[in-house]
Amino acid sequence: MLSLGDSRDKSSRVRRVLGGILLANIVVVIVKFAVGFDTNSLAVFGDALQSSVDAVYNLFALFVVRVASKAPDEDHPYGHAKFETLGALLIALLLALSIFELVRGAIARLVTGVPLVNVSNTALALLVFTLAINIGVVWFETRAGRRLNSDILLADALHTRTDVFITLGVLTGLALARAGLAWADPALALVVAVLVGRAGYLILRRSIPSLVDERAFDQATIRQEAEGVNGVRSAYAIRSRRAGDHRFAELTIAVDGQSNVANAHRIADQVEDRLRDSLQLDEVTVHVEPC
Repeated sequence: MLSLGDSRDKSSRVRRVLGGILLANIVVVIVKFAVGFDTNSLAVFGDALQSSVDAVYNLFALFVVRVASKAPDEDHPYGHAKFETLGALLIALLLALSIFELVRGAIARLVTGVPLVNVSNTALALLVFTLAINIGVVWFETRAGRRLNSDILLADALHTRTDVFITLGVLTGLALARAGLAWADPALALVVAVLVGRAGYLILRRSIPSLVDERAFDQATIRQEAEGVNGVRSAYAIRSRRAGDHRFAELTIAVDGQSNVANAHRIADQVEDRLRDSLQLDEVTVHVEPC
């Protein structure tokens, strides 16, 4: 369970990670756009657009993570953790825009004719340089996201992992274009669009369950833990949800109808403590009813 201090410390560490990644992405964007203008390659421009989405998202993420770390207030009694998941959804929207532009440009080139793509050794070397940066970012950000249990870092790492495959595809397309196969560049741009779409789908699959309050644990698991406390006759009306890396649960327990208020309250406290410890729940609400 994260206390307010732990949450703020986590937010600070996530922002430091995002700040370093932002600098790396800015370098990658500048290099890829320079190579795109030099080679007149649609695939390279698409790759640069993808990387620029990363940089813009990093800026937005720095703001979102700060908001998500705020303590609960009157308007947000469960806290602000879902703002981080909402930020992960923004990247899916930006990816959709990238897909549209890539597909539109690639089809136009295939239909109207493919302009000449000029590929130099320097251009290829610069793209290999950006590829190495992206591989390093994926490794670093994935480790940090798992260590800090951050949706926004893991979503961004997934997006950057797609960038790695896209850059590999672009390098292949440029090599083919250099060999005289001019159609390879727009064709690879369409492949890039498919990979971008897959990344967006994976992000949605990870983020939507939190936004629609999908259960954090199945009822049987919570019931078993609660009924393991001495004095609990049964547990029912069980609900659970998650917001970012925070988990909440609510349930009703039946106790001996002859128990006094203090004893019933003690049993409820034991249930709360057990669920927090065994299931790593951040907040547990237990209602007590006489059996």
